[in-house]
Amino acid sequence: MSQTISGTVVEAYLRKRGITALHGTGSLRFHPRCYYRPDWQSPTETWPAMIAAVTDLAGQITGAHRTWLDGSGRDKAPIDTPRRAMGHLLGNAVRFDVAHDVMAAGEGIETMLSFRCVISTMPMVAALSAAHLAAILFPATLRRLYIARDDDPAGDSAMASLIDRSNEAGIEAITLSPRLGDFNEDLRTLGIDALRAGLRVQIAPEDVARFMELPP
Repeated sequence: MSQTISGTVVEAYLRKRGITALHGTGSLRFHPRCYYRPDWQSPTETWPAMIAAVTDLAGQITGAHRTWLDGSGRDKAPIDTPRRAMGHLLGNAVRFDVAHDVMAAGEGIETMLSFRCVISTMPMVAALSAAHLAAILFPATLRRLYIARDDDPAGDSAMASLIDRSNEAGIEAITLSPRLGDFNEDLRTLGIDALRAGLRVQIAPEDVARFMELPP
C-alpha cells in the first residue's frame, strides 16, 4: 500500500537531489515494497519506490511512473532500469497543481520539482520523456506555456514541437534553458541562488511577481 512521501525514503531521495520545496506534491506517493522484474525470465524483486500518478486534463489517472530507490534514499536502486512508466501516457503528465492561464512543462519529475523550488506556485507538469513532452495536451484556458527544456537533441526536438503546437493554439511559448544539462543539475551543482537568478531573467516580469518566491 502506498503512502504520502513525508518522512519516507522518497523525501530523502528528493532532498538529496537538492529539492526542498515539496508542497503540492500529492501526485507523488511512496511504496515500501514495489515489485520490480528485470525481464520476464527473472524473479520478481521488491524495492522502495516513488510512485507518480499520470493524469489527464480532467485529473483522471491514466498511468503511473515508478522510480525505484535504494533503502537509504540516497540514490536510485542499483538495478538496470530504475525508472519505468505504464498506462496511457501520450498527452498526459504528472501534475503539480492545476493549470489555468500559465503553466510550465518539462520532462523529468526531478527537473520540474527543481524548477518549483524557486517558481514556487506556478502550476507545472512532468511529461516523463522528450517524446511525451512534445505531445502534452493544453488546458483550454492556457495562454502562456513555459518549456523547461533539457539541453540535449531530444530536448531541442520536444521544444520545437511544443513551440509549433503552441503557436497554432494561440499560446505564447517561452523556452527556459538550464546552464548545465537540466534544471536539477543546475540546482545540485550551482545552487539554488544561481538557479533563481538564471530563471528570473527568463520568466516574464508579471510571472516573476505572481509566482516566484524571492529571498528576503
